[in-house]
Amino acid sequence: MGKFGFTVQATDGKARKGVISTPRGEIRTPAFMPVGTAATVKAMMPESVRATGADILLGNTYHLMLRPTAERIDRLGGLHKFMNWDRPILTDSGGFQVMSLTDLRKLTEEGVTFRSHIDGSKHKLTPERSMEIQRLLGSDIVMCFDECPALPADEATLAKSMRLSMRWAQRSRDAFGDRPGHALFGIMQGGDNRALREESATALKDIGFDGYAVGGLAVGEGQEIMFNVLDYAPGFLPEDKPRYLMGVGKPDDIVGAVERGIDMMDCVLPSRSGRTGQAWTRRGQVNIKNARHMDDPRPLDEACTCPACRNYSRAYLHHVMKSQEIICSMLLTWHNLHYFQELMQGLRDAIGAGRLSAFVADFHAQRAMGDIAPL
Repeated sequence: MGKFGFTVQATDGKARKGVISTPRGEIRTPAFMPVGTAATVKAMMPESVRATGADILLGNTYHLMLRPTAERIDRLGGLHKFMNWDRPILTDSGGFQVMSLTDLRKLTEEGVTFRSHIDGSKHKLTPERSMEIQRLLGSDIVMCFDECPALPADEATLAKSMRLSMRWAQRSRDAFGDRPGHALFGIMQGGDNRALREESATALKDIGFDGYAVGGLAVGEGQEIMFNVLDYAPGFLPEDKPRYLMGVGKPDDIVGAVERGIDMMDCVLPSRSGRTGQAWTRRGQVNIKNARHMDDPRPLDEACTCPACRNYSRAYLHHVMKSQEIICSMLLTWHNLHYFQELMQGLRDAIGAGRLSAFVADFHAQRAMGDIAPL
């Protein structure tokens, strides 16, 4: 079994280009991880996701533990085999979904009891159980079990929640044990409070992890607050380990996070947007539902090489969206994932060449132009 490792190959300001080594393959950083919530990136085949340039996918502990259950996936040979993805997988701990999706939950020092959003059945999630589920799934990168408070929150609430998460981080580390070839990431909390972020980072470093996440952002606080936190938070974490910003994000969030030293991100945005008729392009967002596209023979993006742009017109995409045809979700999701991965490759190349600021300026200038003029 190969080892888990991280190498920084180049830096430009705070931004880093590198590679995470795992037994299942290398992950080029900065990396964007498409989200395969229920063991599938919606509307995509795994080989298509790989064709967009994705090196790693994210799976959701909460959804998979409820359906089809971690025990069943384990009996069927693990998550990689189950979903036909032989490259790295990161699983979240279930903490965020429990907080955000379940009204009926009870939080104690031990963990969280909650009712399933599917059938109302009762479940318990603790640091130990989260580690057990993620072991049964067989994911390559395992996340600590934490509590993610909503922002805004007062300092006392943030402090209490963060310190509980740090105690859970220690329990997660103890329960994870020694698993060669698999990595465990700690999650920094503390909301938008600098002193609490630093306290959280110190606690995590004392425990010792293979990578570190900046948690508790992208929870509705807005880009300005998020960037303010990212101006200092990554610097509290070890330089020789990957830094993962959870749940981000829009293209301009991604670019700003990379500028501030983030190595990994994930978001449902490209796939969710694709199913609702939103396409992300170099020139910003395109709403394919708009009537202006009805007679437009041009592609979504002339410069894009994805199947949607190579082979189909805006007029066709508008038609299949209006007709609620499944191919619309497939094509727009493929395009969005392709665009996100192309953006990551552009960032990696720019950092490697020491011209990140020029790349970022060009990125913003193209977006400011807006969509191509209607015919």
